[in-house]
Parts: sequence; structure tokens; C-alpha cells
Amino acid sequence: MVRNLNHDTFLVIRYVKRRLTVLIDIDGKHEWRDCIDVPGVRLPRGYYFGTSSVTGDLSDNHDIISLKLYQLTVERTPEEEKRDREVYLPLVDNLKLPGMETPREPMSGLALFLIVFFSLVAIVFAIVIGVIVYNKWQEQSRKHFY
Repeated sequence: MVRNLNHDTFLVIRYVKRRLTVLIDIDGKHEWRDCIDVPGVRLPRGYYFGTSSVTGDLSDNHDIISLKLYQLTVERTPEEEKRDREVYLPLVDNLKLPGMETPREPMSGLALFLIVFFSLVAIVFAIVIGVIVYNKWQEQSRKHFY
């Protein structure tokens, strides 16, 4: 949507009171449209904001003309202040992030027994087949008439 336009396109990223919003202006009319609005985003403190205009293909590069960052002062209750200090990983309420799977339940005793039992049966079966094939090979090698 932003390729080969005769006007500049703009993007605004806001993070205020655990709400992440992204607004875009791709029509050149200075009218902002909602792109995404995610409530319940918890970002850790003490990190840096970085950008890159390289997309990997030189025919599709973008220029970042300016970058304006503001730190807003928002009144917080002591409970909100404590809760925000304890955030170490980015987190979104009611949303599962990739790589943040819940731990699986341990296997039941019956499932573990069946896995071990069938693994042993398969190993014994492979050994028996191996012995039969080896014996046939030995028998074939003895029947040479010189």
C-alpha cells in the first residue's frame, strides 16, 4: 500500500497506559487511520527503541526521514507502579505470544509404560529380523561350489 506513491506516508506508534496503537497516513491527506489497537500490552522498562529502513531488497527500500520520541508523564497508582516494575518480558493480556507456551502436563504412568513397552517390542523385533537376515546371508555364502 505504500509503494510508488507521490507523497510521504506516516506511521505513529503509541504506547500509553498498557495500550499499543499504530496509526497510519498513507493517503497524504494528514488523516490518521487505525492500523492496530492492542490493549493490555506490558513492555519492560529500560530498553531502547530502534528502527531500520532496510527491507532486504534494494528495489524496496524505505527512507526514515524523522523519528520523534516522547516520554509521557502519566499519573499512576502505587499498585500500577509496582505491577509495571515487575515486567521482565513483553506480555499481552489474554494473548499468547509465540515462544511463550504453557508447560505441558507430565505423562501419566500408563502412557509412559506403553511407550517403554512398545519400544522394547520394536527393539526385540528388529534384533530377531537382523538375526534371521544374518543367518540367511551366512547360509548363502556357504553354498558356493568351487
